Amino acid sequence: MTATPPARPGLRDVARLAGVSHQTVSRVFKNHPMVSTKTRDRVLAAAAQLDFRPNAAARALATGRSRTLGVVSFDTALFGPASIIAAIERNARAADFFTSVASLESPGHGAVAGAVDRFRDQGVDGIIMIPGHVPADEALRHLPRDLPTVLLGPAAAVPTVSADHYLAPREATRYLLELGHRTVHHLPGPADWSEANERTRGWRDALAEAGADVPECAPGDWSARSGYERGRLLAADGDVTAVFAANDQIALGLLWAIHESGRRVPDDVSVIGFDDIPEAAFLTPPLTTVRQDFTALGRHCVELLIAQFSEDSAPPTPKLVPSQLITRRSTAPLR
Repeated sequence: MTATPPARPGLRDVARLAGVSHQTVSRVFKNHPMVSTKTRDRVLAAAAQLDFRPNAAARALATGRSRTLGVVSFDTALFGPASIIAAIERNARAADFFTSVASLESPGHGAVAGAVDRFRDQGVDGIIMIPGHVPADEALRHLPRDLPTVLLGPAAAVPTVSADHYLAPREATRYLLELGHRTVHHLPGPADWSEANERTRGWRDALAEAGADVPECAPGDWSARSGYERGRLLAADGDVTAVFAANDQIALGLLWAIHESGRRVPDDVSVIGFDDIPEAAFLTPPLTTVRQDFTALGRHCVELLIAQFSEDSAPPTPKLVPSQLITRRSTAPLR
């Protein structure tokens, strides 16, 4: 015979232990302003003693808020999107919100629309879209107009949070030119990612401003294998002395290609990556790279979304999160 599990404590159990009415307990968990601090503390202490958990569905019906944020993202196996989602979840949890993540493989209309429909069925309070290789206007077509929304990336129609994918690559390229390198080669990311195109634009503009030659570059993907395969061609060219890679994984493949060729980093070739993955400081040699502030990106996404829940809040302003060049031992003056 199966034993019946013990009943979970309810509002009336908490009220009985705290010596208040069950309506007062309900007000405490709705954050009602007409509850004294002393009473609130007594109720919360009783709830903790009983291990009482307010029912999320009931609270949503009572307040009109599910306290859940929906996140739509692509390519979540990549370091950048995964780091941003982790930062969103941390900041949402700190603000007493849950997160529900839809990780999509296809940018097709059906996939995005299906994710949004599921979020609407869940009653999410708002949606954060991390479009990745999906153009912003395409991503926005599928977002509901009646739900607060934040887009990670530039757009005019909704509040946005953007990382610096242009100025920092331009600074990184200038840094290599200031070390005496006559030009800087580039290993870009995928051509259908706006972030990759912005990093390429920053690299190209820095060379043009300095009057340096702008070498041809072939788009690839974000993987170390892509960096290795394209890097073998650069490593075999004795005129190549400096390379800016569109992310640290690409730079990792490039480092191995240079090592295999018999050349050395940074003695023969200086290398700069992008992202500052946790392993970047422990590569051989430690990698000079551009650090993205994923924590700030996640925090601003959550703050801009929650700010829209208040009817009297001012229109959110776009947030641009700066990136930082971190110099290590993979770069050196031209010999």
